[in-house]
Parts: sequence; structure tokens; C-alpha cells
Amino acid sequence: MPQVFILTLSLLPWIPAFLCRVTTVEDFAVLEGRSLTVPCHYEPQYASYVKYWCQGRMREFCTSLARTDDHRSANPAVDKVSIFDDPVQQVFTVVLNDLKEADSGWYMCGVEIGSAWNADFVAFTNIKVINGMSAVNSRLSGEEGDSITAECLYSERYRESEKKWCRSGNSSSCLLTGSEGSYEDTSVAISDDRTGAFTVTLKKLQLKDTGWYWCCAGQQQVALHLLVKPRPTTTAVSTTTSTAQSQVTAHVAPPKPITKDSWNSHSHILESLLVCATVMFLVGLGVLARKLWKIHRSCAKTS
Repeated sequence: MPQVFILTLSLLPWIPAFLCRVTTVEDFAVLEGRSLTVPCHYEPQYASYVKYWCQGRMREFCTSLARTDDHRSANPAVDKVSIFDDPVQQVFTVVLNDLKEADSGWYMCGVEIGSAWNADFVAFTNIKVINGMSAVNSRLSGEEGDSITAECLYSERYRESEKKWCRSGNSSSCLLTGSEGSYEDTSVAISDDRTGAFTVTLKKLQLKDTGWYWCCAGQQQVALHLLVKPRPTTTAVSTTTSTAQSQVTAHVAPPKPITKDSWNSHSHILESLLVCATVMFLVGLGVLARKLWKIHRSCAKTS
């Protein structure tokens, strides 16, 4: 029994860490050489507390990388790691620059409590730095005759590599950037900024351009799908409809006036209908009278 009590006391300082006082995104994936911003949210009562960012899975063995009580001027454009606290929004953000594959791993954003009886409030995230390519939007769509731009991202080691745009299944369709990192003709323009992205602009889209394409940098590639939609022809259809309606209206003959001759020619039909209606009325009246007579007789016998 004393052992259970001692074990409970030893776990008390760590209980707050599991109450989600600090939250962040669980997983990130980012291309090598690019930057990443990680938001860490906390509860309002911890606005004045020190926040920190460290690398590791356990607080005791976590390598500190940035703290809000480090009063050196932070420059997110230059510093490898920088941290900023916004007490109004109850969030502190960590900016990581020029990430390498070796930077992949577990990280911790925490609120420092500074008490022997209370553990820091922390949240963990796993960052994976990828060597390769990705596309900002892997599914593109546009209307016939328009232009559309695809943006392809690549990791740092492919900055000087040749970039290509290919139609899937047709290796002879590949268009390559030159020594200046660009290519252009009447239907395609490729531009490489040499900082981690190149764009491909497809001009004057045609329906036959629909299909799969490849962005390539060195030996890396990423697939994109393009859908070209027919341009709407609403105006032309409405104009044609209006013209057709006016033509139909012009050819419809006006109704003929009712004359004495036309009335006489149809009078025998009206007479026949009137006779039939009269006969049906009389038959129905007879049936009703018979039913009423039967009811009267049955009532008289009963009485």
C-alpha cells in the first residue's frame, strides 16, 4: 500500500501534461531546404509564462532550440529557429528555416511552469523533411482558350538541376529549361526561380490537352492532372433560341374568326352531345328513384 501511495505522488507532477493545456499539429511534412511555421496554442492563464521549443521526445532529454525569455533580437528570415509569442491570441509560433533531412524527428513546444510539483505543459509534433518534389495543386482545371499555371516545388539539392515538363506516357513531349532556367513557345512557358519552385504556364488551352503530366527536377518527379472544360456557349444558344422563336411566331397563322357557316357545320355535333347527356341524366335519375323506393318498402315492412 505505501508503494502505491508513493507511485501516485511521483506521477502527480506529470498529470497536467496530459490535460491538453498546450496543443499543436501532430505531424508535418516539408521539402528539404524550405521553411516551416509551427503554431502552439495554450490556455489564457498562461499568457505571461515562458514558452520554449526543443528537439526530443522527453522533457529531460529535450535539446532547447528557442525560448521566449531569450531577449536577443529574432530575425526569422536569417535565424535557423525563431519563436514569437502572441498573448492576445494565446499562441506562440516557431519558424524553422532551411530544413535538412537531418532535422527530421520529434519536437516539443512547451509552457514552462517552473515548479517542483508541476510539470511543464507540452505538446509534441513530428516533422519529416522530404528530399524530392511536390506540387502546390496536383489537379488543375481551366476552360478552353484560357491559360493556367502549375507550380512545382523541389528540395534544395535540385536547385541547379534541369527542370522538365512532360506529358505522361509520351517521353518525346518533354520540354526542358535551358541554362537560364526557362523555356517558352506558343503554348507553354516554364520559369525556374532557382529557390525551390518552378512554374509551368499552359497557354490557349485545348480540349485535347486534358490528361496527366509530370513535373521533373533531376531524377525526381511529381504527377499532375489537367482537365480542360468546353467554353460555355450560353450567349450563342440564347441568340439562336430567340431567332428560332421569332421565326416560329412569324409563321404561325392567326386564328380564324367564328362565322355562321362554321357554326352550322358543327351544330349537329353539339346536338348529338346534348341528346346523349339528356339520356344519361334520365337513366341516372331512374336508378336513383328505384333505390329510394326499395329503401321505403324495407322501412315499411319493418314498422
